[in-house]
Amino acid sequence: MSIRFASLGSGSKGNSTIIDDGETCLLIDLGFSIKDAIRRLTSLEIHPTEIDAILVTHEHADHCHGVAAFARKFGTPVHLTHGTYQRDSMGQLPKLNCFNCHASFQLGSFNVVPITVPHDAKEPCQFVLSSGLLTIGILTDLGHITPYVREAYKHCDALLLECNHDLEMLAKGPYPPRLKQRVGGDYGHLNNQQAAELLDTIDLERLHTLVISHISEQNNEPELALAAIKGHLENWTGNLVLANQNDGLSWIKISA
Repeated sequence: MSIRFASLGSGSKGNSTIIDDGETCLLIDLGFSIKDAIRRLTSLEIHPTEIDAILVTHEHADHCHGVAAFARKFGTPVHLTHGTYQRDSMGQLPKLNCFNCHASFQLGSFNVVPITVPHDAKEPCQFVLSSGLLTIGILTDLGHITPYVREAYKHCDALLLECNHDLEMLAKGPYPPRLKQRVGGDYGHLNNQQAAELLDTIDLERLHTLVISHISEQNNEPELALAAIKGHLENWTGNLVLANQNDGLSWIKISA
């Protein structure tokens, strides 16, 4: 069996990941306008009606801006935590499921495990999704790696991992002090080194693809993120790629 996945875009201006195992096609977040989302899906040769459901990680606009409009236009089911739904003004949705962040659930052919994360949102989570023998982890928008997170992402075949900022660039960058504190704090975003250190406890023999994601355009450089990550991937022979804001990431296929 196989799973393919792609990114519609990744960064502070909008995020969305698509995962498809041939039976079920899911969007993780949709931080783009409906017009932009359709354009990005079209570039991946996906029609909006092929999306079986949208999973939402949290209520920040770069992750949920287009969710409600897309769901109403195409009748797409939306799955999110109670806190995320209460915090965001999504209004009436055609098909809504508020899930328990501490319990897995089945969504088509995927087993979905929500992972609670430390982030400055109402009830944020990330996801580990499995279909058959294959597992994909989505891990962005968290301020530090908790023991629970470390354990939850140990055994992935593919991992989309946040490398939001470089500490020195954030410190010297244009953000006001309060925003710097938020981004670099325990409930903000992972810096390059934090992300890299997670790899020390991941089963690298199993990991096929690692996607560097959610790179800040103002507080990071792809080269810095790559250098930090590669420092913890000695002798690893897998596929290391970057998802960017404008073009996202084309389809990647993993097989069991």
